[in-house]
Order: sequence, then C-alpha cells, then structure tokens
Amino acid sequence: MRDLFIADAHLLAPEDANYRRLLDFLRTQRGETRTLVLLGDIFEFWIGYRWCVFSAYVPLLEALRELREAGTRIVYVEGNHDFHLGPYFAETLGCDILPDGGVIELDGQKIHISHGDLIDPADRGYRLLRRILRSRPLRALATILPPDWAWAIARRAGALSRRSHTPSLHREPPLHLLEEHARRHFAAGCQAVVTGHFHAPARRDFDGNVMIALGDWIDQYSYAVFADGKLSLARFSPKG
Repeated sequence: MRDLFIADAHLLAPEDANYRRLLDFLRTQRGETRTLVLLGDIFEFWIGYRWCVFSAYVPLLEALRELREAGTRIVYVEGNHDFHLGPYFAETLGCDILPDGGVIELDGQKIHISHGDLIDPADRGYRLLRRILRSRPLRALATILPPDWAWAIARRAGALSRRSHTPSLHREPPLHLLEEHARRHFAAGCQAVVTGHFHAPARRDFDGNVMIALGDWIDQYSYAVFADGKLSLARFSPKG
C-alpha cells in the first residue's frame, strides 16, 4: 500500500480533460492506496453547504467515496479555492480536514503538509484577504448564498483564471521560499515537507530529508508517492 499527495486540479466541469484524467487516476487507486492527501485547490470553487453539493462535482465526490469505502484514509488540506469544506467532507467522507496544514505520520516519518499559500511572510495583502475570507461572518454569509449564485460566480472566476493561466511547464516555483519553509519544519523534527499552490513540480534533498512541491493536475498531472519509506514525484500518463 502506498500514500499519494495531489494538489491544484482546479476542477470545474466533468467534461474537462484534467477532470476526466483525475477520475481515471483515482479509479486505478482503489484498494492500492493507504492515504490520499489532497493539498488544496482540488476544486476551482467550493462552499460546503449543509444539504447539497454542486452537481458538477458529484463524479469526483463519488470517486472519493469509493476510495474511502475501499479503505483509503483521506486527508484534506484546505486551499485558497476550497475552504469551508463543510459536512460532506467531514461527515459523509470522514476526511481528516486540516485548514492550515499540519503534520501527518507515515511509517514513523513525520511529513509536514500545507497548501503553500502562506509560505511568503511578506505577502501581507494576501494574508489579510485570507483571514477575511475564512472569517466566521463570511463563512456564515457564504453558506446562505444560493448555490446557483455561487456556481455562477465560480464559472465566471474559472473563465478568468483559464484566460490568465500560464502553463506550469513555463513556471519556476519560488525555491528560496520553499527551501526556507522546509528547513523550519526539518528543524522541528519532520523528515519531509510537501506543498502545493505553485503549479510547478520540484524536489530537493536536505541531508536525508526531502522537500516536494507537487505541481498541478492541470497540465502537469504530477503528484507525490510515499512508498517503502521514500517520497518521490510522479506523473500520470493514462493508457491510450
């Protein structure tokens, strides 16, 4: 059994190529995966309503449910597109939800996981916006917003995001920030640090410890695998 780490799929519509590929990938993992760690921005937009979910996301939610029923533990670190996950993830799927990330232990190794949007301490504007978006009053307001309105906002935001999206093949993650972030957690006793958010995969070794930036599930289809005590980057290439 192995453990998988995925981030930044930004799923919007089931007919999209990255959505279909993620479903294909998850189907191959039934009974093969001990832990699935989702490091945020799996959805382009998510609000956790009490009694309903967005219909476009039902195929993914069903795939996650099937994994859970096959024995996979699901850990969800909230991102900057999918927070306030709500009762479906906590109660129906039984996910371990880490709003700001944290440490998980696999085979005796401590692995720090986070979305990665907070690793730049100088980005005060974003940190303020994040606090506002995750505040209790805004959370309460979001859950009374009619779902159709919320979905319309998501479609608009997704279209704008796709127009401005730079393929991650042409990006470089901020390695100096990632390395500083990793060193802090190595000093605190972690053996590995895994982040998402930056849409470009990277791996660095530090005297037996390892740092991984996951890349994305938009045009990289990259993820991390923990198996036999080792953490590595991989890429999904569907057959046919």
